[in-house]
Amino acid sequence: MFPVECDFTVCVCVCVCVYLLCLTMPLIQCISPHGYLIKKEAHFFPPLYALSSVKGRGHNRALDNMRDCYCTVNLDQEEVFRTKIVEKSLCPFYGEDFYCEIPRSFRHLSFYIFDRDVFRRDSIIGKVAILKEDLQKYHNRDTWFQLQHVDADSEVQGKVHLELRLSEVITDTGVICHKLATRVLECQGLPIVNGQCDPYATVTLTGPGRSDVKKTKVKKKTNNPQFDEVFYFEVGITNISYFIFSPSLWLCYRVDLWNASNLKFGDEFLGELRLPLKFLRQSSSYEAWYFLQPRDNGNKSLKPDDLGSLRLNVVYTEDHVFPSDYYSPLRDLLFKSADLEPVSASTAHILGEVCREKQEAAIPLVRLFLHYGKIVPLISAIANAEIKRTQDPNTIFRGNSLTSKCIDETMKLAGMHYLQVTLKPIIDEICQVHKSCEIDPVKLKDAENLDNNRENLRQYVDRIFTVITKSGVRCPTVMCDIFFSLRESAAIRFQDDPDVRYTAVSSFIFLRFFAPAILSPNLFHLTPHHPDPQTSRTLTLISKTIQTLGSLSKSKSVRILHSFPPPFSGFLGIPTHLLNVFMIKRAQGRKRFGMKNFKKRWFRLTNHEFTYQKSDHPLCNIPIENILAVEKLEEESFKMKNMFQVIQPERVLYIQANNCVEAKDWIDILTKVSQCNKKRLAVYHPSAYLNGHWLCCKATADNTPGCTPCTGGLPANIQLDIDGDRETERIYSLFNLYMVKLEKMQEACGSKSVYDGPEQEEYSTFVIDDPQETYKTLKQIVDNVKTLEQEHAQYKRDKFKKTKYGSQNPLVLPMLLDYNSHHP
Repeated sequence: MFPVECDFTVCVCVCVCVYLLCLTMPLIQCISPHGYLIKKEAHFFPPLYALSSVKGRGHNRALDNMRDCYCTVNLDQEEVFRTKIVEKSLCPFYGEDFYCEIPRSFRHLSFYIFDRDVFRRDSIIGKVAILKEDLQKYHNRDTWFQLQHVDADSEVQGKVHLELRLSEVITDTGVICHKLATRVLECQGLPIVNGQCDPYATVTLTGPGRSDVKKTKVKKKTNNPQFDEVFYFEVGITNISYFIFSPSLWLCYRVDLWNASNLKFGDEFLGELRLPLKFLRQSSSYEAWYFLQPRDNGNKSLKPDDLGSLRLNVVYTEDHVFPSDYYSPLRDLLFKSADLEPVSASTAHILGEVCREKQEAAIPLVRLFLHYGKIVPLISAIANAEIKRTQDPNTIFRGNSLTSKCIDETMKLAGMHYLQVTLKPIIDEICQVHKSCEIDPVKLKDAENLDNNRENLRQYVDRIFTVITKSGVRCPTVMCDIFFSLRESAAIRFQDDPDVRYTAVSSFIFLRFFAPAILSPNLFHLTPHHPDPQTSRTLTLISKTIQTLGSLSKSKSVRILHSFPPPFSGFLGIPTHLLNVFMIKRAQGRKRFGMKNFKKRWFRLTNHEFTYQKSDHPLCNIPIENILAVEKLEEESFKMKNMFQVIQPERVLYIQANNCVEAKDWIDILTKVSQCNKKRLAVYHPSAYLNGHWLCCKATADNTPGCTPCTGGLPANIQLDIDGDRETERIYSLFNLYMVKLEKMQEACGSKSVYDGPEQEEYSTFVIDDPQETYKTLKQIVDNVKTLEQEHAQYKRDKFKKTKYGSQNPLVLPMLLDYNSHHP
């Protein structure tokens, strides 16, 4: 069993999709959630407003009450996301996604609806607050929540650390007196009010006919104050048992937290804690953390129906990630998937079979295999198996299979920067200019001309289609390799269909990559918010046209695409000739002995490799993925102009171009084709390594890291940030969740019907090509999952031993907190 002090990580993620709809009509179903994230949707109608008055959008009374509304997503009271403002509407629509890793502990995931006021502070219409413990109840389920009223006394977060002791004291006169010693140690996670938090605490002992109040010092500019102050209260009852068990004489201990404010309205309330003292025992010390609670002011809450409701689809994940060694057996089993025959018996394929949705399996699989550079063999294997099962070339990759979901997720991760470089400039223009492209005569507005709109649409489509077809050189290598594999498998399977090698790829690059990004640019980070209705309609028309042109059906679109053969072939992974020219290169020192002289060679660049040759056969092949950087070389190195360097893992190739323009062209295009390489350098040496040292920084070791930042390549903020251990933990969680299906699949492998009889209906959903091999893999999966399950169970037992309760009083909510929980 692993030790309690073992280093592990708790990872929590949340994604929110926001839609605001009107409640005056029958409720509208939301868009289905994407992946294992958190999605959200909302509606409301104005308080104290009859439904019958809102049904017509043109009603004068409704127009008078139009609002400029937005929604925020909050961890407790800390805002982490805000939608755009939809103006003059009682039923605004947002359609916005939000995803985040949650970096700290929290109590509530809250959603606030605001009404913007340009002259005063924005007013809060209402909120929905979901306890962290309740998030799993609503996991991946569409649920309606009533909006709740918001006031200052209900907006509470944070916790307080207290120590209480009830002791018996004999005074000088011989009278027995009971004293309550209370120590306020510290608070954590208090809210920041109006940009500042200067907290202090008041401690009160109340009872029949008494109310004793004491106050701590104010702690400036902190929401985690350290008080460590002790206060004493005389209980004044000699019969302690009578004090404990007599309800009429119960005393209540209360701690209130305040923010010291200079405003005329007084100090702001931050939260309170009430503890009946009946649970105390003489000479016993009670120390614990307690959550702060809203103020109990006795006011009656307003009816929640006055505000409306909020629709949420919450997918919340919390992973306890162990050190990497714990996952080695399961990870090794996963990595064998690409080489196992048949691939349907592999661990990765089985995960796709047992999960309720293929997307559930695809997300952690792709992230794990992409992190370790093994995604291309995996997708090639499962795609080849799917193509072999496909009977009609027109339906190739048209379903939501594990292959299609894995490719979608790979394009989303590896191609995000490529997508932004290609589409963002023109998408920004479309959103800003607002040219009308409506071509449906029924939807035309007054003063709009159908011919002008058609021309606007044609120009947009022509420009977008051109930038797409000319962007092949920037397509990430991993995507090109996948497309090349799809092309080859499809061509072998359907040899009589010359177009299938193109349709197999275009179904992804156009229909599932560029077209969705154009249709919903906010989901691909091309725009910060969902576009306005007119722009959204324009993007919809462009997206549909691009889908048609990219479908490569037997139509005019085939001829259009064939007018762009070189760049389009770049998507297919086909070696595309980009540049060919004679240049002078310096010997790389690949041989241990020999002169490093300069020779003229024929250089050839494709989207797969960079080569040079003397005659018909290449002397050196440099795979594109081995290019770490391409930079200028300072003239002083060899006293030669127009030189540049191609940096590889073990050596540097120095090249002299024929002129400065040619040198720049080579640097630019080599940088573009290699910009998505995983190990690109951040720094380089601008001068050569000669006579035992680098001329630029004088370092003597030839493997000394560079001294100057690279000028090309990917910005640091778009590098993939993937935790392989966490993704393996997610895969374990999925297998554990669907253990019943794993057992059913084991039964299917052992069933006689799998071998020589008709399949039983309960087993018909599984793809089992080799029952024996599949059963062997299933057994290994179950064994690994059970081992990890034992580790998790032991972790929970050890954590429980370290956990201490707050109030034991059933009238006060039990607050179970880890003593170490205040160390995020």
